[in-house]
Amino acid sequence: MRRVLFVCTGNTCRSPMAEAILRKKAGVSIEVKSAGIFASDGSPASTNTAFVLQENGVNCQHSSSLLTKDLVEWATCILTMTSHHKRAVLHSFPEAQDKVYTLKEYAESSGDVSDPFGGPVEIYRETYAELEPLIEKVLSKLK
Repeated sequence: MRRVLFVCTGNTCRSPMAEAILRKKAGVSIEVKSAGIFASDGSPASTNTAFVLQENGVNCQHSSSLLTKDLVEWATCILTMTSHHKRAVLHSFPEAQDKVYTLKEYAESSGDVSDPFGGPVEIYRETYAELEPLIEKVLSKLK
């Protein structure tokens, strides 16, 4: 069973959005979680994240998690939203070197996923539109 961990900063916007999209598309064939490198445990997804996911028919039952050694060990693939996140994961968990990629790197693209944090709902819609085709590419690679 493939286990994908998405990582961003606070685990309230991008990584929970990516987690929810992949979970919907993969069904039970892939286990999915998300975490943040500076997250506090137990926060819900941001209001705009939940709203945009709901607009797109994607269920979001989210509670934020700090990135931990247990989560890193659980994952077979760790996908970060930015190259900074990737460097932070590898700095804290160098043993994960062979399974950490930026989401765009894994999807054979370049750059970082834009951060909607604190922006209007339109910015969250743009992030969803950016994530959705990347998740499709991830899913095809994982199957």
